[in-house]
Amino acid sequence: MAKKAAELGALEVGRLKTPGLNFVGGVAGLALQVAPTGSRSWVLRIMVGDKRRELGLGGFPDVPLADARRLARDLRESVRAGRDPVAEKHAAKILLKANQALEVTFEQAVAAYLKGKAGEWGNAKHAQQWSNTLTTYAFPVFGKVPVHAVTTEHVLCALDPIWHVKNETATRVRGRIETVLDFAATKKWRTGENVARWKGHLQMSLAQPSKIATVEHHTALPIGEVGDFMVKLRKLSGPSARALEFLTLTAARAGEVRGAVWSEIDLDAATWSLSGERMKAGKPHRVPLSEPALELLRKQERIGGCDLVFPSHRAVAISDMGMTQTCRRLGGRCVPHGMRSTFRDWVSERTNYAGDLAEMALSHQIPNKVEAAYRRGDMFEKRRGMMQAWSAFVAMPEVKGTVVSINAASAA
Repeated sequence: MAKKAAELGALEVGRLKTPGLNFVGGVAGLALQVAPTGSRSWVLRIMVGDKRRELGLGGFPDVPLADARRLARDLRESVRAGRDPVAEKHAAKILLKANQALEVTFEQAVAAYLKGKAGEWGNAKHAQQWSNTLTTYAFPVFGKVPVHAVTTEHVLCALDPIWHVKNETATRVRGRIETVLDFAATKKWRTGENVARWKGHLQMSLAQPSKIATVEHHTALPIGEVGDFMVKLRKLSGPSARALEFLTLTAARAGEVRGAVWSEIDLDAATWSLSGERMKAGKPHRVPLSEPALELLRKQERIGGCDLVFPSHRAVAISDMGMTQTCRRLGGRCVPHGMRSTFRDWVSERTNYAGDLAEMALSHQIPNKVEAAYRRGDMFEKRRGMMQAWSAFVAMPEVKGTVVSINAASAA
């Protein structure tokens, strides 16, 4: 018969320094375990069925002697009642992990995947492009959705607006979504088939890329039609209409407008400042806001708890499809991104503004490295005048047979 340990008091327990298990009595099997480093913790040695278990009860002195004895008695009562504390603890951990998996969003899954693959990218630019495509096209639609809940409908909602007009990009986006969902499955964050797979699934809803490549699309409005388009657009209500109007006035990308937040907007300085994370090129960008753009923003209703400038009725980012459908409602052959092309055509054909000023406004990379190094500034004030002239132009429906030109000073 095992010798019963003497019941020690709190002061005696506090003096225990011998490495190993020091049984303290009061409850059979209760011991203070002293590590070689000097740290101390409570252990209950107990038989569960035909197996001897050692159950941790917490550190000492955080868990005092009286609490350790109470916990030990409760565990012994559980075992006598036929329960297995070790199995229950293991089951609780599994349940906790399952609940945590339910909370992992698609955005978080992307971040985890990129972090795990950080050492495999050929260069930093490729990694940035990988991230940017999902940030631009997938995140506004289902970035905040738990990854286990991402559906075929989510994926199609992200791909549909760009499948015919940017098929090469759309194909990459689809493949990257598929990769992230496969990764999430290995982490047990989602189960079932991959809703972004092409063969036997999305190919049933989307046209074959090889069939799209030769199709000509009218994505940009002719310069002479933009004024009439804006008159019709301003008669429409809703967040997609206002976002499309703001996109036209600023010549920004659809993803930049959909994700615009009030913290980026300085109405007093008439400036919209975007971080590198929000830009396709990965570099910060400033947009001068014209008077019509400022007037639009001042009229925008702010929703409490939501920082988005153009939130949907559910207080989340609107989809690219919403703006595309607005274009269609107005009978336009264009898509939102085509407004950037219309702006570029206007600069080239109707003004004396320098081409590189337009490229800077569009946040395009300067292909010539020598020139890029020379142009360290962003020509912000020069761009302000150009954007004001553009806003004035789009506010004037063009009379057939006449051409209104802007005699702007050349911005060299």
